[in-house]
Amino acid sequence: MKKSKENSEHYTWGNNCSGWHLVKSQSLSIIEELMPPKTQEKKHYHNNSQQFFRILNGKATFEIGTEIVEVKSGDGIHIPPKIEHRIRNDQSENLEFIVISEPTTRGDRYDVLD
Repeated sequence: MKKSKENSEHYTWGNNCSGWHLVKSQSLSIIEELMPPKTQEKKHYHNNSQQFFRILNGKATFEIGTEIVEVKSGDGIHIPPKIEHRIRNDQSENLEFIVISEPTTRGDRYDVLD
């Protein structure tokens, strides 16, 4: 089936952020997400899931362990399991990206206190 934001399940998270499930299975999750300016997720890790983030528009700031990495439109970043991380949008424009998780992160997300 051809997938797009228009025919995919939508959800909201954080401070007015949006996600669209393009693929939603136990073995694979592909989500298109939109983060408004000056938003971020909670720092967390996954025991089993690896993730790949591909930035479509904007510039993402990732906290990965103790490192800060900026990823611009057209680039991506891989996060292995068990690595604390968080994505932020420090910019004044929307951040749009695809996040691929294998297997799904449902039931495999552990928030970390800042």
